[in-house]
Amino acid sequence: MTGVAAAVMTGPGAVELREFPRPEPEPGAVVLDMRLSGICGTDKHTFRGETLQYAGTPHERQIGYPLICGHENVGVIAAIGGADAVPDGAGRPLRVGDRVVPAANVTCGRCWYCLTGQPYYLCERMEDYGNSLGCADPPHLFGGWAEQMYLLPGTALHRVPDAVPDELAVLTEPLAVTHGIDTARRLRRPSFGESVVVVGVGPLGLCHLIKARLVGCGRLIAIDLLPSRLALAEDLGATLALRADELEAGQLAERVRAHTDGRGADLVIDASGVPETFPTCLRLVRTGGVLVEAGAFVDLGPVGVNPAADICTRNVTVLGIGGELLSDYGPALELLARSHDRLPVDRIVSHRLPLSRAGEAVELAQRDGAMKVVLGGR
Repeated sequence: MTGVAAAVMTGPGAVELREFPRPEPEPGAVVLDMRLSGICGTDKHTFRGETLQYAGTPHERQIGYPLICGHENVGVIAAIGGADAVPDGAGRPLRVGDRVVPAANVTCGRCWYCLTGQPYYLCERMEDYGNSLGCADPPHLFGGWAEQMYLLPGTALHRVPDAVPDELAVLTEPLAVTHGIDTARRLRRPSFGESVVVVGVGPLGLCHLIKARLVGCGRLIAIDLLPSRLALAEDLGATLALRADELEAGQLAERVRAHTDGRGADLVIDASGVPETFPTCLRLVRTGGVLVEAGAFVDLGPVGVNPAADICTRNVTVLGIGGELLSDYGPALELLARSHDRLPVDRIVSHRLPLSRAGEAVELAQRDGAMKVVLGGR
């Protein structure tokens, strides 16, 4: 191959290596030489053919194929269209050779949500790298599962601190999705979150668990189906690990209450990615607590909830998180820079595979023994 190699998802369960022309950036656009791109839960849904995203919002859409996935990215600027530099998230100049994490989405800047300072993933005309932006039309390379990635004008870029290795920088986007923890603390009080439950400790849940530990929670409970994920959660500070396939919902609630002085958890984070866990999570949170729903980006159907008994009479706050905040990329990178020596990088990023094995990598990412699986190199 003499062009740019990319792993293309051509349909459910089908990924193949293809070659594309090397892109020339238009004014304001940026081309990255990719270092690493993560496999996200959304990518797993797309691989399984579960492609209805942002249901019930102005930008509800059905993701189409062919597609170069990959919106958790770290790379080095290879070219800038029409200029010698572009600004980073803090307004400082970025030039060719700088290592960056690009934002996962591009907004229109003109709709009501953009003009009123709403979370940027609510933009009515938002485009997502590796999701809504397919690869059928030039310049094709709109996802990170490639040797190079094309970034449209207006894409926010964030400089990676020298202390942060690629294997942690690739976690910036999912770590920026953990802003529900910060919102829960502001809603209640600064010390809120002494007890935290994370349901689903795959990569997104693990980022929530790491964030909860680093901001000082006390009792930290991890719930998952896979033993390897629970073992890593314990190594990262979980004070209780529970197998979801060995305990029914009522038993999980009993174990959580026993670990939290009979009350239930201050904060419950549902990062499972499946709707069935939501009613269970409502049973785990204490009266007056907060439930953060952070994993339901793809519509997999409804579940039964009693608004009176489950939410209102117990004064439970439910926060729906539709994505990361643009303003949280910088703090996420700063947190990684401060804490990188305390994080077992080789266990958090458990597997690195080349683009030619992308289909195998997606399958691997759904098995016991895998945490964050990343792609890099041909």
